[in-house]
Amino acid sequence: MNQIEFINHVKPFKDKMFRLAKRLLVSTEEAEDATQEVLVKLWNKNNVLNDFGSTEAYAMTITKNYCLDVLKSKRATNLQIVHNNYVENGASLQQKVEDNDSWSWVEKWINDLPEQQKLIIQMRDVEQYEFEEIAKILEMSEATIRVALSRARKTIREKLTNTHNYGIQ
Repeated sequence: MNQIEFINHVKPFKDKMFRLAKRLLVSTEEAEDATQEVLVKLWNKNNVLNDFGSTEAYAMTITKNYCLDVLKSKRATNLQIVHNNYVENGASLQQKVEDNDSWSWVEKWINDLPEQQKLIIQMRDVEQYEFEEIAKILEMSEATIRVALSRARKTIREKLTNTHNYGIQ
């Protein structure tokens, strides 16, 4: 596979790799470094990329593992999930303030979830991966993915309901 073929092969999912790295590492610079490192690893294996069932799943697995290695090596001190794609057009200023406040709480609660549930919520609800793809990337069964996602959503839903019904926790 030459350079142009390789670029065309990885182009459709390189942004997803960056978003996953950014979600795990928080820092844009570290996410860019991680994405670059993964692309180099893929380039070094470009002769066997077509042998994989899904190059995207393979690349996402490498990205996840690389980011977790970076976190373990103490180069990053904290893990934070940040979502800045939430936009609601036509809402009043009061509604926007309330929505931002609610989203701040949801972010905090997502950060309080176990590592596995954080990754699953990111991949399913933000990145829109199918359960089969998440199962391949995280090396888990689809049933386990569904249970973990359900538990994470339930935890966040209960905390959000309690906050709106009873005030700040």
